[in-house]
Formats: sequence, structure tokens, C-alpha cells
Amino acid sequence: MMRQCLAIMQRELVYMWRDKSLRNILLVGPLLGLLLFAGVYSYQRIENISTAIVDFDNSSASRQVITDLKNSQNLQVLAYFDSFSQLEEAIKRGEVLVGVVIPENYGKNIALHRQTKIAVFIDGMNMAYATNASSAVLTVTRTLGAQVGIQTLIAKGIQANQAQEAYQSIAFPEEAWFNPTVNYAYFLVLAFALNVWQQCCTLASCMTIIGENGRRSWYQIRTSGISLFKLFICKSVVHIGILLLIVLPVYFLAFVVFKFPLACGWPSFLLFTLIFILALHGLGTMMSSLSPNAVNASRYGMIVALPSFLLSGFTWPLQAMPQWLQHVVWAFPQTWFFQGVSFLTFKNPGWGFMSHYLLALGLRAVLFYSVAGLRLMVSDFPLKR
Repeated sequence: MMRQCLAIMQRELVYMWRDKSLRNILLVGPLLGLLLFAGVYSYQRIENISTAIVDFDNSSASRQVITDLKNSQNLQVLAYFDSFSQLEEAIKRGEVLVGVVIPENYGKNIALHRQTKIAVFIDGMNMAYATNASSAVLTVTRTLGAQVGIQTLIAKGIQANQAQEAYQSIAFPEEAWFNPTVNYAYFLVLAFALNVWQQCCTLASCMTIIGENGRRSWYQIRTSGISLFKLFICKSVVHIGILLLIVLPVYFLAFVVFKFPLACGWPSFLLFTLIFILALHGLGTMMSSLSPNAVNASRYGMIVALPSFLLSGFTWPLQAMPQWLQHVVWAFPQTWFFQGVSFLTFKNPGWGFMSHYLLALGLRAVLFYSVAGLRLMVSDFPLKR
């Protein structure tokens, strides 16, 4: 029996190696994805956001505003315009992303302790730029507001230190946990690479059963008396082992070379990955058993794999999705995987928490393999084209 199993495994390895397109996809796809995404997010944060200023006041107070904007880490003042229409046209053409308009009599109103406004316009076409620009401008305006408030109190005869204490009597210190520098690379690169990997895994898994359809060697196996379950169990062991092996270089580059955070230990992370592979391979095997041919099996698999990352709640929070959709997306193993990856890389909440994720993935693996097994029992394999 063991000799038969080893022969089947060896045969499957040979078939997978001879399939050049599948081999290249599995070996190159995830690594290439990681390197490309690491290059895209190599700056890690969005800085030097192009900014233009329209100063209708030209006072010392307005020049102080411009100086504060220039000193902002995330803003880069590139242009000065004489009119609002020039600023509007520059934003439309994409030459600048942020426009600041300082009104007339700004300095006079500040000196007289009158309320005044500085208009800020942000190009909202790119949400990443818009969010970072809003945060950068808000930081500058907070500082300006505090300075003006303190100066107002001083003008009323209050001592400088007392004015500062009175205006800043309530402090709201901000502290980002788990990703203190708000590094885009830490958050996105590994997840994007794993998304490529899970799509490659889905393609391979969808060939587990239907891939035998029409092979000459299938008839030799059938005449040898090997059971269908033994055949596909041995094939699955090979697939699962290969899918785990091809993700190891991705993890090595991410955690060892690029120094991405990994809050949990390697054994825990690899165990979690293995359980996900079982669920994902089970899903692909089920698709394979339900498909009339290899082309449709791949199509069915990719219909699930392609949108699964977007639906997993990794980039767009699940809580911001419609209530009915939140329940639907938890049916996919990818949702449990990417949510779990986020917890394990940044937080490591412990196995008391993660056991829920492992159980969910394990149950899905059992369900998917069971459906595939029932399909084999009631169908006459190989399927007719």
C-alpha cells in the first residue's frame, strides 16, 4: 500500500513539473508579486504631497502660515498663484494635489483677534493622497490655531506660560499601536503577495480531479485496482506540500530580508498557513469535482479567488460593508486567512483567540473535501467531455 502511494505521489510530482505553465505560475507568481509590491511601497509612507498657495494677504502672518506649510513633513510647496482660477486649473491638471488660499486681511483679523478662515482644497481623486493630505493639513492648522489662541490670551494680559497651559489644558496624545509609523509596506505588501499566492494555489487545486480526465495513465491506474480515494488523497498530499513549500520563500523575503513585522512565532504562522492551504485546496478540489472540464474548473475557482481578497475585509473593513455581505464573506476561507494574517503579524492575540480561526478553516476543509468525495461516489469518473 505504501509503495502504491509513493508511486502515485511521484507520478503527480512529475505531472506538475512537466506542466510548464502551472510550474512557472506557482514558482514565479508569488515571488514576483512580493518583489513588485515591495517596490511599489518602498517609500513606505506618502510624503512630499504637492501643494500650491494663493496668498491674497501678503502679511507677516500669512507668510508664517506658508512657513509652517513648508515645514510640514508630508507637504511640499511647489507653486504660488495669484488667483483662485489658476489654483483650480492646476488641481484639475494634476499638477498639485493640495491648494491653500489665504484670504485678504488675514493678518489684520488675527491682530484684532477676529475669526478668520483659510481655505484648503484637496484633490480627492486618489483616496490615499487625499487622506494623507487631509491629515498633514490638519496637523498644520492645529498648530496655527494653538498659536493664535495663545497670542490672544497673551494680548489680554495673561502670562505666556499661563496662556499656554490654559489653551492646552487638555492634551490628546496620539499613539499608534502595532504599526506605529503607519507604514504602508508593513500593512499591504505581504497581503498583496499572499493574494497572488492564493490565486495560484486555487488554479493548481482546481486540477486535482478534473486534471485526470482524459489522461492515458488514468486507465492504467483504474485497471491496477487503486481506489479513487487513495488516488486523490495521495495527489492532495503532494499538492498541499507544494503549496506550502512555494510560500516559504515569500515568508523568508518578507520577514527576514524586508524585516516585515511578525508578532507570533514561525511555527504558529506556518501552522495557520497549512490549515488555510487545506481549506483552499479543499475548495479547489470541490470545484474540480463539480466541473465538466478543466477550463470550467479554473473559471469557477478564479470566480472565488479573484474577489476574495477585496471581500476579506483586509483593505476595506468588514464593518463598513452591508450587514448581509458581512455574513456572506465569512463563508470564504480567504476571509479567515487574511484576517488571521493581520492578527498574527501585528498583534499575536494568542491561541485562545486564533483557535476560532483554525477551527473555521478546518471545518471548511472538511466540508469541501466531503462534497468532492460525494461527487466522486455518485459520478462515473473519468467524466465525459
